[in-house]
Amino acid sequence: MASLSTIRNVINAVSYVSVKAAGGPAWKLFHGAPPRTPVRPEQREVHDRAEQETLTVAGREIRTYRWGSGEKPVLLVHGVSGRAANFAGFVAGIEALGLTAVAYDAPGHGSSGGSTCTILEHGAVMTAVQERYGDFHAVVGHSFGGTSAYLAARRGLVTERLVSISSVADFGSLPDTFCGQLGLRPALATELRRRTELFFAPERDVWNRFSADHRPEEITARILVVHDENDREVGVDQGRRLAASYGDRAELLITSKLGHRRILGDPEVIGRVLDFLKD
Repeated sequence: MASLSTIRNVINAVSYVSVKAAGGPAWKLFHGAPPRTPVRPEQREVHDRAEQETLTVAGREIRTYRWGSGEKPVLLVHGVSGRAANFAGFVAGIEALGLTAVAYDAPGHGSSGGSTCTILEHGAVMTAVQERYGDFHAVVGHSFGGTSAYLAARRGLVTERLVSISSVADFGSLPDTFCGQLGLRPALATELRRRTELFFAPERDVWNRFSADHRPEEITARILVVHDENDREVGVDQGRRLAASYGDRAELLITSKLGHRRILGDPEVIGRVLDFLKD
């Protein structure tokens, strides 16, 4: 299999001849799920003691995990290239509060089927998990999982509290961010926007309507936004924008030197989230 750097160089080279032609492989990278990541050794004990089930959502088998008696479920939603086990550090604390931790491997991730995971596919799975386990006391989402949770909440997902960690507020920033991270030419971001709009049709105005800060009055849950000032994948300005849009209903925690992924395992972050989940 060609390396990512080789694929990037080929896409960029083709784009000088035809941006539309280069947009095909760029779209596959942008739209497709990344390589699946294994359960890390430090996550294994928590992962293995979960009660696991399989739900069929839109024809794909989705692996779910539950820790606890079922009372007051707290849904944990991972981001791109993640899996449910990424929240292993939260589980014991959630159980200690008398709550039930529930999670799933998103489509194309972990032990679930599929090869793509869009914001609408995330939302469909959240709805199916709620139908199986009951209305959520809280939803905790990391990165794209958090962004997806805001849209799901506006479209009927029931939750009293919503925590987003390292999440994008502006859905429209994703093509530019993606191209910047991979080193693709800016012209390809425009092509990705075009293909995204075609893909989601007949949904309209997706760049605004799929943003986490769109129509904040439609979400009644209390909100905690957590973001690291050294996040190189999603800038801290996204977290500040997200918290500001929800005004007095939102709390903002800015951390330092944790980046985009290590933040999920930080004891102080976990403690702050658990405090927010208390009745």
